[in-house]
Amino acid sequence: MQMSSKVWRAKGEYQKNKRRFTFSRELLALNESQVRERILSELGSRHRVKRRNIVISEIREIKPEEVQSLELRKMLGVESV
Repeated sequence: MQMSSKVWRAKGEYQKNKRRFTFSRELLALNESQVRERILSELGSRHRVKRRNIVISEIREIKPEEVQSLELRKMLGVESV
């Protein structure tokens, strides 16, 4: 982890096969545009969703203590192994 990296939580939804799916994702990035790009590329590759069908409603910086992802908490040193 780079020292200037921050923890972000992104929320939104995407449409696939005429159904709507919501998502919430926590990740490390330097800025908001990096978060947006990672979300779009991950959903596109993992779920085969076109970028135009993905709507990111919120991206906000969070404190390491607020992280819910166990994997990310361990990486940040908030959670003991």
